[in-house]
Amino acid sequence: MEGKPGLQTVYQAVQALYHDPDPSGKERASLWLGELQRSVYAWEISDQLLQIRQDVESCYFAAQTMKMKIQTSFYELPADSHASLRDSLLSHIQNLKDLSPIIVTQLALAIADLALQMASWKGCVQTLVESYRNDVSSLPFLLEILTVLPEEVHSRSLRIGANRRAEIIEDLAYYSSTVVSLLMTCVEKAGSNEKMLIKTFRCLGSWFNLGVLDSNFMANNRLLMLLFQVLQQDQTPSNLHEAASDCVCSALYAIENIDNNLHLGTQLFQGVLTLETAYHMAVAREDIDKVLNYCRIFTELCETFLEKIVTTPCRDLGDLRTLELLLICAGHPQYEVAEISFNFWYRLGEHLYKINDLALHGIFKPYIQRLLHALARHCQLDPDHEGVPEETDDFGEFRMRVSDLVKDLIFLVGSMECFSQLYSTLKQGNPPWEVTEAVLFIMASIAKSVDPENNPTLVEVLEGIVRLPESVHVAVRYTSIELVGEMSEVVDRNPQFLEPVLSYLMKGLCQPSLASPSAKAIQNICSVCRDHMAQHFNGLLNIARSLDSFTLPPEAAVGLLKGTALVLARLPLEKISECMSELCTVQVSSLKKVRGNTLLSQDSSNGISSDPTLFLDRLAVIFRHTNPIVENGQTHPCQKVIQEIWPVMSETLNKHRADNRIVERCCRCLRFAVRCVGKGSATLLQPLVTQMVSVYQIHQHSCFLYLGSILVDEYGMEEGCQQGLLDMLQALCVPTFQLLEQQNGPQNHPDTVDDLFRLFTRFIQRCPIVLLRSQVLGHVLQWAIAATALDHRDANCSVMKFLRDLIHTGVANDHEENFEVRKTLIQEVLNQFGQQLVSQLLHACCFCLPPYTLPDVAEVVWEIMIFDRPTFCRWLETALKCLPKETSGGAVTVTHKQLTDFHKQVTSAEECKPVCWALRDFTRLFR
Repeated sequence: MEGKPGLQTVYQAVQALYHDPDPSGKERASLWLGELQRSVYAWEISDQLLQIRQDVESCYFAAQTMKMKIQTSFYELPADSHASLRDSLLSHIQNLKDLSPIIVTQLALAIADLALQMASWKGCVQTLVESYRNDVSSLPFLLEILTVLPEEVHSRSLRIGANRRAEIIEDLAYYSSTVVSLLMTCVEKAGSNEKMLIKTFRCLGSWFNLGVLDSNFMANNRLLMLLFQVLQQDQTPSNLHEAASDCVCSALYAIENIDNNLHLGTQLFQGVLTLETAYHMAVAREDIDKVLNYCRIFTELCETFLEKIVTTPCRDLGDLRTLELLLICAGHPQYEVAEISFNFWYRLGEHLYKINDLALHGIFKPYIQRLLHALARHCQLDPDHEGVPEETDDFGEFRMRVSDLVKDLIFLVGSMECFSQLYSTLKQGNPPWEVTEAVLFIMASIAKSVDPENNPTLVEVLEGIVRLPESVHVAVRYTSIELVGEMSEVVDRNPQFLEPVLSYLMKGLCQPSLASPSAKAIQNICSVCRDHMAQHFNGLLNIARSLDSFTLPPEAAVGLLKGTALVLARLPLEKISECMSELCTVQVSSLKKVRGNTLLSQDSSNGISSDPTLFLDRLAVIFRHTNPIVENGQTHPCQKVIQEIWPVMSETLNKHRADNRIVERCCRCLRFAVRCVGKGSATLLQPLVTQMVSVYQIHQHSCFLYLGSILVDEYGMEEGCQQGLLDMLQALCVPTFQLLEQQNGPQNHPDTVDDLFRLFTRFIQRCPIVLLRSQVLGHVLQWAIAATALDHRDANCSVMKFLRDLIHTGVANDHEENFEVRKTLIQEVLNQFGQQLVSQLLHACCFCLPPYTLPDVAEVVWEIMIFDRPTFCRWLETALKCLPKETSGGAVTVTHKQLTDFHKQVTSAEECKPVCWALRDFTRLFR
């Protein structure tokens, strides 16, 4: 932004942002105001807007800007201006406290973020409480500041570092009793003022969450008693009830270490058990919000006392009345209530599975049985439901979560026992269709965990399903088809059922509403019964020929072809070529027919989709899963087919060269074709590389880089191919580097970075000396060093893998004759780039990268160190000297001892793990 804008201009932009009827006007205003917020003028302008207080919109914009500047640009202010900024913000919040609650929240966040960064503001809690506790009109904003202050301590927006954070937490713990006594005063003054009580409970919950309240002090505190009184009362307003529930949940969360907080833990445990009556009252009144709140509290209670429940069940704090509360909730007619407790049941199952004590499992078995019974009831569709079960709506997603939970807990009940019990409920009497469907759904969830060997019940179930009359509700048929797909192991053990099962599934395939699960079931049976299915291959071929006549979503059609390809790979070699040719011809002829622009529509004249990706995906899945066993010297049966298909692929690639989506699917298809036949694709190498390079000069689709890496992987060790592959690399690098040199190039094109470094890595793995001696290496390393700071999971991982593998080629003495050559070349690389690389890696870890990337960085550091430890020690020392030792707020970021300790931990490490741990601890000082 050139020059400071006038206040009137800012007002006009804010008005346009909120009130301009033209969306493009709003967009322009938003961009301009964003630029203003990033500029250094934002400080003064925000302050002026808050002083003038013209309207809510401009004050909100100013308060939000002030918060954002303090969070992200605090370094712009000189240290001597911090105190005046604090005084100004406190004045603004005092003057604007009645204008709008959201403005008060933004200013409270700004004050909290300032307090956390401003090392010279000592005892900020004490200062604030003393300044405003006696003014009733100031209590709401004081409570707002005291609520957000603990929340912001671990905010990702603030990089205050571990040293400052520890100092703040110690400070807040010291003043926590001051805050609690203020909250008790607020409760006394509030009387029946609902808003004040809500603010009080929110503030208390925030301090519980930070874990700084003295648990013994809180155990006997009147605030705790008040929380439970509010939750026990039938007439408590909804918002207050929610605030009290949140606060109890925060308190339970804060005492995860029960033994250190026994007194408070006991009080909370007993308090929550008193809420059962209140829960039943909320159910009777059909107050779903309160019901959900109680269920959240009961679940948090169980989560907190999980260790006690598992280690000392039925005793003291392991009292299983806690589980009874959850089962009462599971019995509520609305499934959303039961769903709240799912995470606890997962964790309970995980703990019991690890302990693996049958006597202990026996204690919990009846509880799990009751839970499964309740879940089966919740999975029932409405009796008046028409059509098949929806899988993508909220209820469909709930059923999938039930299915996952049942799979995780079934070991406690016994798969076979549960399966048999469910089946017996279907055999006895004549349950309504919705009960039958729900039972079949649960049976499908556990079918795979039942031992299929000599199991008459499974055989009986299979027999019963394939004889189901077509008159049953379509949802029952839908779920029974899914169950058949899950029972493919049983079909494999009992091949006499293959014929009737396939016949049953074919009927479903021909019915639009059942086509998708039928296709999936056929795919499962093909995968598991590959040998038995070989005799039915012609039937599969007929399905493939008429694939577009079935009402199948694209992924189901691809799944069917996957199953067909898996069976195809089991045919005799001499038949594979002919059958694969037939399988592919259908897709190739459709590709040829595709004309005009790429549209996701149906060509009305022949019912064939005019989107080529449909057929490319089908070809890809055929190539991917046709993996016959080929002996050395034998020609791959798929080689001829792929050579025949190449001209159509090449033409499709050329025609749609500008469309990234289609080009990506072409490359994916070619990738699996090359992988399918390996060296048998040699005749395609020259024309494929020529076309890739030609299209890439104009359209930088990153998938070409990925396809290039596949070619290097297959052919990089063939000396006759290495120069051609290097020429390909150099030709692809020129436009790639130009793309990345644009402003924010790597950030805007992370896929390109990812695929580019995959390509470089393949060179290092297959023909390292070719790359190490190439002219392009210097540019490659400069980009690698720059990209170490890129915060993108896949791209950063590829960069780190390249650097690790690069240096490892000079470390790994694999007894090849070229090891000494490789070592010398890596030495030259590190002589030139070593210091820069180490400094950049350290800077990236401290200021740019999320913690999950650190193991990858540690591997690179480790490889450099074991290549040349003495030199690495010097490089690391130099890099550490360049790090800032203080924050812009005057707090110590890192002490001299912490620097020397880190240097020692890394340089004395005997394996990679300690390097990673040292990096984790050290980088926390800068987060």
